[in-house]
Amino acid sequence: MKQALIGVLAMAFLWGCGNDPGSAGEAKQVSSAPAATAAAVSAGAETEDSAGTASARLASLVEAYFEENLELNPVSATFIGDSRYNDRLGNSIGPEHRAAQLAMERRFLEAAGEIDDDALEDQDLLTLEVFMLGRREAIEGGEFPAYLLPINQMFSMPSLMAMLGSGRSAQPFATVTDYDNFLGRIDDFTVWVDQAIANMREGVEKGVVQPRVIMEKVLPQLEAHVVDEPGQSLFWGPVAAMPEGFAEEDRVRLTAAYRDAIAGQIVPAYSRLHDFIETEYMPHTRESVAWAELPDGADWYAYRARVSTTTTLGAREIHELGLAEVARIRSEMEQVRDTVGFEGDLAAFFEYLKTDDAFYYDNAEDLLDGYRALKTRIDALLPALFSDFPAADYEIREVEAFRAQSSAGASYQRPAPDGSRPGIFYVNTHNLRAQPKYGMETLSLHEASPGHHFQVSIQQELTELPRFRRFGGYTAYVEGWALYAESLGRELGLFTDPYQYYGKLNDEQLRAMRLVVDTGLHTEGWSREQAIAFMLENSSLAESDIVAEVERYIAIPGQALSYKIGQIRILELRARAEEKLGDKFDVKAFHSMVLRGGALPMAVLEARTDRWIAARM
Repeated sequence: MKQALIGVLAMAFLWGCGNDPGSAGEAKQVSSAPAATAAAVSAGAETEDSAGTASARLASLVEAYFEENLELNPVSATFIGDSRYNDRLGNSIGPEHRAAQLAMERRFLEAAGEIDDDALEDQDLLTLEVFMLGRREAIEGGEFPAYLLPINQMFSMPSLMAMLGSGRSAQPFATVTDYDNFLGRIDDFTVWVDQAIANMREGVEKGVVQPRVIMEKVLPQLEAHVVDEPGQSLFWGPVAAMPEGFAEEDRVRLTAAYRDAIAGQIVPAYSRLHDFIETEYMPHTRESVAWAELPDGADWYAYRARVSTTTTLGAREIHELGLAEVARIRSEMEQVRDTVGFEGDLAAFFEYLKTDDAFYYDNAEDLLDGYRALKTRIDALLPALFSDFPAADYEIREVEAFRAQSSAGASYQRPAPDGSRPGIFYVNTHNLRAQPKYGMETLSLHEASPGHHFQVSIQQELTELPRFRRFGGYTAYVEGWALYAESLGRELGLFTDPYQYYGKLNDEQLRAMRLVVDTGLHTEGWSREQAIAFMLENSSLAESDIVAEVERYIAIPGQALSYKIGQIRILELRARAEEKLGDKFDVKAFHSMVLRGGALPMAVLEARTDRWIAARM
């Protein structure tokens, strides 16, 4: 085979929400048809390749993989607008599912290896390389016992279930079938909870347990769903909003079914998980926070860092790079301080920015309205730098109350590919002092347009690409693009207010500090308190935000490294293109090239950029 463009890297498929039934309760069967498809594709290798149809064979293979993966992971299907499996939640942490997932990855890797890549060109060759790399990385990841740590304060099935069941997320509640489907997911949720408890007990035996500080944040998230009456539950929302067009008998039946499910399944499941963690699991949690202190933790962290950055940078290299970036950005902050005429050192300037009422809204609705007005302003500026625009629009919503306390300041949820559901730019209004006005331009650029909304929406609209590339991707690209989008503020005509430019620096500083703190916590022996102190010293971020950030790095090691590493690489590639092309450089064309390849590993994006440059010289 031709030499691969990159080493072994990760293909993170959607949200990683695997969903196969566990051991408790009646299991929904996963069809074996996709497996047969993979075998058939592999069996026809010689004939098809000799006939010059390697491209068609590749297309069939990656489509078969995508179909099998959707069936195995039905929540992923829901989020891309595929409703076939909306009645399933599954048990991604159960032994049957994990075995099926690993077997699938190995089977498709073997089949892909039989395709003659000498017969492939351009996007097809890229597809094969990316597909095989993704399967190898998934197989490697299966060596680590992530299933023993099924819940944290950032990402967990209980929080995902609540979002789906609220009626305000990807789970549809428009038809009688939709309502019946979610009742099936409730059945699977109780199975997942029991499996999670069993896995955490196994984790206690094997010494693979969560730090206490993050599990303390999980307890109130679970407790919020332990209510006295079904009508008090977030899961009652779809019942209260049931379409008027439903037949009376359906309304009566579904109302009774949801009342019974909430009282008899949902509340007991959340209560059971909460009580287990509080009474049985919590005494065994770790005082330490370093991932490296888990069994095989050093190798596990190295894997997670490699997956997140799509580079071979070691933890020490990343740590030192982060320290250098923190110093550079701090120097620019001092320049802004001088520009606005503030008298005092940088620490005093930070305190001023955190405490002066002029920088903050008094109520959540004014903050949301501010972002909505900013959306209109930015939308009008984007044609100056872009020729490709998403078909779907996005909405601005506040983070739901049940998860606001421990959620990030902002986040983005993809739209439905067919445009039936808009993208969502979530703003956390839990602490208004953590949402300064001077950060709004930057946050909009990152989370919405031209950041995540552009990247995610345009990618899934690329129907010429196989679906695993349209709906999958690499974190370093996804987050690197969003941080790169922040850097476009001045080109777009934003950041005319020096305080807004400071906001850009403050957010960039956050990403630089992540390189230092994430590696510091997990490989350098840093404590939670040391990490918090470092971030307070080098930014004006609210302490509540910093605490949430540090605890995020504790819970999901390595992920936060992706932002800055990805941004640095994309900025380097643009600088290379500008230098080599000179007057021939077209920023709109550059952005189209970057966006229309999908979320690639950094080395693959580099090779794609070099080919783009060469074609224009």
